[in-house]
Amino acid sequence: MTRIRVLPPEVAGKIAAGEVVERPASVVKELVENALDAGAGDIRVELQDGGKRLVRVLDNGSGMGQEDAVLCFRRHATSKIASEEDLGRIQSLGFRGEALASIAAVSRLTLKTSDGATERGTQVVREGEKLVSVSDAAFPRGTSVEVRDLFFNLPARRKFLRSDRSELTLIVKYLTTAALAYPAVRFVLQHGGREVLNAPPVAGLRERVFQLYSKSVLDGLLELDYAEGEGRVSGLASRPLAGRPDRTHQLLFVNLRPVRDRILQAALNQAYLGRLEKGRSPEAFLFLAVPFAEVDVNVHPAKAEVRFADAQAVFRMVLRAVEVAMVREMGVKTVYPSATAPAAGPRVEEEQKSLGLASGDRVEAVETGRRVELLLPGVKEPGPTAGPQPLGQYLNMYIVAAAAEGLLVIDQHNAHERVLYEKYLEIDRARTWPRKTLLVPVVIDLSPAQTASFEENAGLLDELGFGAELMGGRSLAIKEYPDLFRTAEARDVFLALLEEAGEDRPADRRAKFLATLACKTAIKAGQPLTGEKMAYLVEELFRTSQPALCPHGRPVVVRLERAQIEKGLRRHETP
Repeated sequence: MTRIRVLPPEVAGKIAAGEVVERPASVVKELVENALDAGAGDIRVELQDGGKRLVRVLDNGSGMGQEDAVLCFRRHATSKIASEEDLGRIQSLGFRGEALASIAAVSRLTLKTSDGATERGTQVVREGEKLVSVSDAAFPRGTSVEVRDLFFNLPARRKFLRSDRSELTLIVKYLTTAALAYPAVRFVLQHGGREVLNAPPVAGLRERVFQLYSKSVLDGLLELDYAEGEGRVSGLASRPLAGRPDRTHQLLFVNLRPVRDRILQAALNQAYLGRLEKGRSPEAFLFLAVPFAEVDVNVHPAKAEVRFADAQAVFRMVLRAVEVAMVREMGVKTVYPSATAPAAGPRVEEEQKSLGLASGDRVEAVETGRRVELLLPGVKEPGPTAGPQPLGQYLNMYIVAAAAEGLLVIDQHNAHERVLYEKYLEIDRARTWPRKTLLVPVVIDLSPAQTASFEENAGLLDELGFGAELMGGRSLAIKEYPDLFRTAEARDVFLALLEEAGEDRPADRRAKFLATLACKTAIKAGQPLTGEKMAYLVEELFRTSQPALCPHGRPVVVRLERAQIEKGLRRHETP
């Protein structure tokens, strides 16, 4: 009897659907991308229960005739590519022909569409893998896709969906990025009959940022527009000394496709070194246009990541785009390596290493090639009684301390983060957050995504000491905040918490919020410390439950063993 079997089509279809459809936001993304590829100028999204009960996307794009309307649900049926060669020059957002088939496999779906060629449109009704009916329908040119009861036939997957508000927040974030990439398109989002987002067509990116965020955000940005060969970098990025306390406003697009890309992000952050206040990151709505053959968009199941044929050239182009913008608008001049300079390669590699550093057992020392061990859970080190003794500070970023088994190099920011996090945990358990009441509330304008995040997390924020309320529209007033930082910092910390909400469950979100509070109130890299402060910080660090890692999982301490030092200095060799 054979042990290998071919799965039935209905089972294989549900498994394949999992690569494309993770949650309601995945459905919205795929359907909106189809609408944009169809040339829609007006896209409307309607939701119920965060999209779990209903997602309806209506557009005025090119639509389909009846034959295409039936065929589009076949797996890998697509109008975007026709041959293998087309995979090397993909110009559309969608191309695999998986979206409708995958969505239909895990929902009750009704498609209405018309290409305008006849007076009648087409309606297709499906339930899971089953085709229920195909009929004529009165429908104008365009398409409507109604997705009900997502994962009705996969209860195990349905139970892992977040709350209605969390799912809505993810959808708002996606539609915000789509609206930024396509300012000439109207985007409307309704949830339970309430309008959450309404972005009419505008002339360009600046008007869209003003529309979705606020004038204050726009005023802190300068325009990027730089071309090199067949590539171009455009968009908006922070003026010097502005920036944000987090990276949530770093939105990156490649050929109008929103992406997560370490090369682009590393280049952006490198371009702003020394140009922003300590602890701040650049805001950027950055659009990279490159020949379609020079970028592979088929490296991620959800098409969220890309791969460049020449990553170093892309890295340099982003650096220069910021440089040119600074010179043009601010008169700031900084010299970067030329296109032939060999330093560009290592710079990319170092940035990638720093972004991808994992808390594994060992990490390679970039400068010397020697190996050093990370101080990890379970490694015995002298406790507070034995007491690692600080010897001094290196680069105003690291504390060098002597321990029984060698030297410790301690990241002062991460160490203080760990100390504060555990103190904040104690305060939170006792619900004794110190509050400061403002005589004049701090008023801020929220983006649609931030508004949705606040509505979801208002109760938790209040428990953590933030008293805030919406004033109408997307304006919000902060009336109280935890008495841990200055009033000027309250706004940035509050916004950072809104952006941190993410997809976590409420219990996990509380810990994440506390970690963010610790990060924002900890001493910063580059801050000089007295001997007494270093001694206090080291002692407090080794009193914590987890001195090896900061609350975000980054290493705190690197240890250089005494044996390594003596071997490197040939201490035991006969002269």
